[in-house]
Amino acid sequence: MPKLQGFEFWSCTLGGARHVVAPMVDQSELAWRLLSRRHGAQLCYTPMLHAQVFIRDANYRKENLYCDVCPEDRPLIVQFCANDPEVFVQAALLAQDYCDAIDLNLGCPQMIAKRGHYGAFLQEEWDLLQRMILLAHEKLSVPVTCKIRVFPEIDKTVRYAQMLEKAGCQLLTVHGRTKEQKGPLSGTASWEHIKAVRKAVAIPVFANGNIQCLRDVERCIQDTGVQGVMSAEGNLHNPALFEGRSPAVWELAEEYLDIVRQHPCPLSYVRAHLFKLWHHTLQVHQQLREELAKVKTLEGIAAVSQELKLRCQEDISRQKEGEKPSGGLPFFHWICQPYFRPGPRDGSRESGGARSKRALEEEEGSTDVLSKNKQKKKLRNPHKTFDPSLKPKYAKCDQCGNPKVTDCFLKPNWRSLWPGRGPSRVCRNHSRPGLENQVASRRSWAVPWPEGQLQPHVPPPSPAAEALKRPT
Repeated sequence: MPKLQGFEFWSCTLGGARHVVAPMVDQSELAWRLLSRRHGAQLCYTPMLHAQVFIRDANYRKENLYCDVCPEDRPLIVQFCANDPEVFVQAALLAQDYCDAIDLNLGCPQMIAKRGHYGAFLQEEWDLLQRMILLAHEKLSVPVTCKIRVFPEIDKTVRYAQMLEKAGCQLLTVHGRTKEQKGPLSGTASWEHIKAVRKAVAIPVFANGNIQCLRDVERCIQDTGVQGVMSAEGNLHNPALFEGRSPAVWELAEEYLDIVRQHPCPLSYVRAHLFKLWHHTLQVHQQLREELAKVKTLEGIAAVSQELKLRCQEDISRQKEGEKPSGGLPFFHWICQPYFRPGPRDGSRESGGARSKRALEEEEGSTDVLSKNKQKKKLRNPHKTFDPSLKPKYAKCDQCGNPKVTDCFLKPNWRSLWPGRGPSRVCRNHSRPGLENQVASRRSWAVPWPEGQLQPHVPPPSPAAEALKRPT
């Protein structure tokens, strides 16, 4: 059977899917995909898989794809990150029998993608991307698709999309944010970019960004003309998003846990999903946040979820007539609803790098914006603070710039203590007690060798040592 392409592929193989669950690392596993399909999702992606690891590690293939699919989980697109045409195609050949298409991740903006040289950090390397897509289009028995982020300029984004289409991409997902828009600096996705791409290409386009409810889905399709809409964050907080429902959290939590019992997955995935589902309730019943973080078994997680359900039912019984949700929420905390990331403080740019994520985390000092590592430290030590204003202050040395008394000295280069190598320089203002005596003592060991005896090899001084000798 010939390989279907473009709109024929979208219409026949994907069933004209309009409601799409995004590829999410450690989050779009089989159990979650099945839950989403029960509640209106028509197409799902696997989590992003690393092509190089997929090729060399049989266990990785088994755990992340071969044993993580089932007949009910179709249509399905497998997503890879890669930066080499041969590697991408080799991984795709190993996966193509388990899915309906292969997707190349060109949208990941995280630091790990920058270090690994993949995702959105390939978007300037058009020659490489052309070779990757072209080779995959020629070698695979299933279509190749791409997920991209936009450039700040609409015209460059359009040319980027047209280049991928020309190389052989059969479906394009456009996330309407730049690679700098992430975390607290996410800002708003540009549907104007997506609309321009849709008009410029002759292949199906999915839109991604600003999708929190069914009304957003319908408005996005109407405003941009795309064939489908992809949701990530919105789906994690309300898997019934595509049904247009906002059920009680415990309904979906219990249903998800039942699916996990049939299709097991790592406990960390389950815990992360329940943290998302119960996000607003955990702001009210914060003591159960620690319990959910500490439990080590699936039944333990289910017990915490059951306790949260009981707490919510108590809150409902105490609810007064006419009472409105607190905290600016559209619904009461026990109802599935969107989560909106806290934006940058006033005076900073909405869409990019005016301030780092770490700086924002430290300013906020709350677990909602702290990194995962800092949240773990906070759980181990509740009294720990990341507020820089509460950290001890040290006066800096005017000469060397280090905090006084602690590291306030220029470390002596011991080679320079050899006779004739020049004096070691130490911060004279307030060096460590006894350091000058240590230097003098060290010099006393370095006596000249008697004439005629073999002297040890002394390597030439390093550039750093030479720099230390120069007068300031």
